[in-house]
Amino acid sequence: MSLMHELGTVLLRKLPAENAHKLTIKALGGGLGPKFRASISSNLAINVGGLNLPNPVGLAAGFDKDCEVSTPMLAAGFGFVECGTVTPLPQHGNSKPRLFRLVEDKAVINRMGFNNAGLNKFKNNLEKRKLKNGLVGANLGANKNSKNRVEDYAIGLKSLWGLSDYFTINISSPNTPGLRDLQNENAMEELLGRVSEVRAQLAGGKPSYPIFLKVAPDLGLGEIERIVEQSRSYGINAIIVSNTTLARPSSLKSKYKIEKGGLSGQPLFDLSTEILRQFYAAAKGKIDLIGVGGVSNGLQAYEKIRAGASAVQIYSALVYEGPGLVNAINTDLLLRLKADGFKSIAEAVGKD
Repeated sequence: MSLMHELGTVLLRKLPAENAHKLTIKALGGGLGPKFRASISSNLAINVGGLNLPNPVGLAAGFDKDCEVSTPMLAAGFGFVECGTVTPLPQHGNSKPRLFRLVEDKAVINRMGFNNAGLNKFKNNLEKRKLKNGLVGANLGANKNSKNRVEDYAIGLKSLWGLSDYFTINISSPNTPGLRDLQNENAMEELLGRVSEVRAQLAGGKPSYPIFLKVAPDLGLGEIERIVEQSRSYGINAIIVSNTTLARPSSLKSKYKIEKGGLSGQPLFDLSTEILRQFYAAAKGKIDLIGVGGVSNGLQAYEKIRAGASAVQIYSALVYEGPGLVNAINTDLLLRLKADGFKSIAEAVGKD
């Protein structure tokens, strides 16, 4: 990472968290982001859920809610970029302050509440992407006051079909009341059934865009096995493990640890990785997994991969490490693959 980007990261951390994020989006839109090749070696390429990724490090949803900077983030070296969460109608989200840096813990707590400009703005930004030289996904959510949340996901699919390279059904944010109830057996049956129905209609017998499911880390073993089975039965292509947690590890030091919302960053790593291992054991290689939660360096990305992830996503670590992190992770992954005698990422998946 250049000195300019290092200084930019330090200066942004002196601003209130949400203001810093808005300024980051503006800077990236103005062309001030780092530039790296999306893949530095064919050894990092991998197919995940039907997507041919140049490298396994993706940008998690939440960073680019309205799909404003997917092109500069791809230019920064990400193997894929997930935009959103987008809801059918615009919504302001929860009242401020709602985003907190736990600097001592290298963590973030957010209770944003799916703040976004809505599907129309998201769609317009997808349509005017300057370079179609990378994979961009849409993370779909439901409006807080929706009378039919299942239908909100159907609306998202219909609106963005043909524009997004893949879709993620996000039912795991803790900041929209009742949203995680969609992870319950009967509710998930209804939701995935509707998603499957809409997908079949939109594909019209042609190959479909991949659809992923994003789950919470706060799940029991029985729930994990059931979610894997339901996902497989409805043709979900991959499961993203996991979203933020409501848990508060006793190790937290920051004064903000008492704030309500989802915890992400370093303290989530162990919990999310253990849940990932349980998903990998339940999946038995029949559905791909993407590991999210606390990844801030190459070793942690590699641990996620060896625990069962075919790819990883990062977000919170960018707050502390800056945008050059993705290239550093990929460089480190190559060295670790070589040291362990693997010729590809796929060979290392689930080795632990």
